[in-house]
Amino acid sequence: MTGSVMPTRRLGDVELPAAGTWKIDPGHAEVGFVGRHFMLTKVRGRFTGVDGAVEVAENPADSKVSVTIDMASVNSGDQARDDHLRSADFFDVDGNPTAAFTSTEVRWEGSGGSMTGDLTIKGVTRPVTLSIDYLGYAQDPWDNHRAVFSARSRINREDWGLTWNMPLAKGGLLVSREIDLEFEVELIYAG
Repeated sequence: MTGSVMPTRRLGDVELPAAGTWKIDPGHAEVGFVGRHFMLTKVRGRFTGVDGAVEVAENPADSKVSVTIDMASVNSGDQARDDHLRSADFFDVDGNPTAAFTSTEVRWEGSGGSMTGDLTIKGVTRPVTLSIDYLGYAQDPWDNHRAVFSARSRINREDWGLTWNMPLAKGGLLVSREIDLEFEVELIYAG
């Protein structure tokens, strides 16, 4: 990607990625999640099978994002928990091998903003709004132009039919309904 490519541009006082197609680098992308066990302990997991692209528009608010998540790539650090997450109780990976996010609206100010889109998990599609930060640009040793973004949101997993749970003897639930989502992605300029 050497030559006359200008990988960034200035909009006001902020440097942003150049308009064009930026592909997700699957080796440097993950979708993380944080829930609570016994309503107390944070349990973290991630999906490492993440692919997609960002169409950066001249006006950042016109940009489009599409992401596909390989649900079998879930890793929470515990094989038994991961197997349970892959089962029909949660993600039903055999019947729903992927999840997807497709943007519908972008609001941008400075080096951050928000993005609303359709999140599909286990065959259920619902809107989600992500808070987004552009973390910067880097040129790697192989002359690829990279843009790095971080995004986050809180969802109620039951909105996507992920309702498995167990009540606790003194009240509360084994697994929290609210889940924090965290996206960390490196994008490679594709033109």
